[in-house]
Amino acid sequence: MARPELPRTSPTALPGYVATGRIDELRATEYRHLDTDGQVYLDYAGAGVAAQAQVRAHHDRLLAGLYSNPHSENPASAAAGSLVDSARGAVLDFFHADPAEYAVVFTPNASGACRLVGEAYDFGRASPLVLTWDNHNSVNGIREYARAAGGAVRYVPLSGPELRVAESDLTTVLDAGPRGLAGRWGRTGRRGLFAYPAQSNFSGVQHPLSWVELAHQHGYDVLLDAAAFAPTNRLDLSVVRPDFVCLSWYKLFGYPTGVGALLARRDALARLRRPWFAGGTIRAVSVQGDWHRSMDDESAFEDGTLNFLSIPDVEFGLRWLDSIGVDLVHTRVGLLTEWLLERLVTLRHDTGGPLVQVYGPTTGAARGATVTFNLCHPDGTLVDERLVAREAAAAGFSLRTGCFCNPGAGEGAFGIRRESLRRRLLARVDTIDQYLAALRLPTGGAVRVSFGLASTATDAERFVAFVQSTYLNREAGIEAALPPRLRC
Repeated sequence: MARPELPRTSPTALPGYVATGRIDELRATEYRHLDTDGQVYLDYAGAGVAAQAQVRAHHDRLLAGLYSNPHSENPASAAAGSLVDSARGAVLDFFHADPAEYAVVFTPNASGACRLVGEAYDFGRASPLVLTWDNHNSVNGIREYARAAGGAVRYVPLSGPELRVAESDLTTVLDAGPRGLAGRWGRTGRRGLFAYPAQSNFSGVQHPLSWVELAHQHGYDVLLDAAAFAPTNRLDLSVVRPDFVCLSWYKLFGYPTGVGALLARRDALARLRRPWFAGGTIRAVSVQGDWHRSMDDESAFEDGTLNFLSIPDVEFGLRWLDSIGVDLVHTRVGLLTEWLLERLVTLRHDTGGPLVQVYGPTTGAARGATVTFNLCHPDGTLVDERLVAREAAAAGFSLRTGCFCNPGAGEGAFGIRRESLRRRLLARVDTIDQYLAALRLPTGGAVRVSFGLASTATDAERFVAFVQSTYLNREAGIEAALPPRLRC
């Protein structure tokens, strides 16, 4: 059977690509380390990459001044505190957030931001947690706080091969009362927390930001996971006004690591009740009197000493990204994603069977620059993703394999039914490989390629050439010993 002819154009021939040429200039200067030893970086959903200017700015700042713990009262402390405050202002500016409405809480990462909300939210019998299936595990983990407080946990399923959420399904779940109560809840004010990703880190699906207001109309607070969305998309908090937003700065611009943020509406932050206190979070405390008074601003949520030597790098990173233009990056990665998808779905074995099975949207509509897929043998069986990881690494490609800490999207992609996940079926399962065998799954995850700030057409072209030359018409066989799967 003759294979259909592949699209011949390079991404550089696509309309609009030339207008993104500044990224190619930056790649040759500020990001030239990406091309060391012929490497190809395709894991921007895992971490962004740092520009040389960012590293130089950190170095120059530390050698030019003296900085100390901002909780002290001395010149070095005041210098550090001033830079931290400036970084807070830069975050608010970047997201067009009114400082009278939003506060910035610095955290170790987006996961730390989620934990702050989960541990302090007023869950209970009349205050449930609603989640979409495709949340990252850092958001899924909030369900343990909700259940411990007696609150119901409800998931909104994914539907169809594009792994999207039907708004009608979301509305149905938001309308539902807590278990044991019928109809409207009869409670004024907020009645629960709705958490969802602006962009799935598994499928690349971008859920409507209008759901923030939809959930508000149903009486819910909203936690928006923007960790995968913000690096290549504009988030304007003067237009979209979630109660909580979680971020990791290294996802946006690579450096610094170990610093994230919770952006919170001040009225929502005031309703959180932390289950403990730490250094820096309290105004006063007594041991013998057994009482404490928390700070009345964002510092009540910043445990211990902030990473005051790295937080100023967040401001530089935001200014750097803003100088390039989030919209420019969005255009570039959108073009690369559409081209890659078109190429991958067109690749066919001589048998006529597809070489690639994409999970999620196969066009550029309402999706981000994350493409997840598995490779297929000519007989239709899947190539083990661990083998792809090994062979891609040997060829110089940095990509991601596995389930990407997103079990719900994986369950939707692989068609795992709820009855297959019954506790008695999995009661004696100790390892991930035993779990997969119990579910009769052909593989343990997928391959993920993602574009970002410094991605070029050459990156995409080299990857497609690797896939085609390595796996096209490659028969299934006895694979070399592969390491056990240790985590998801």
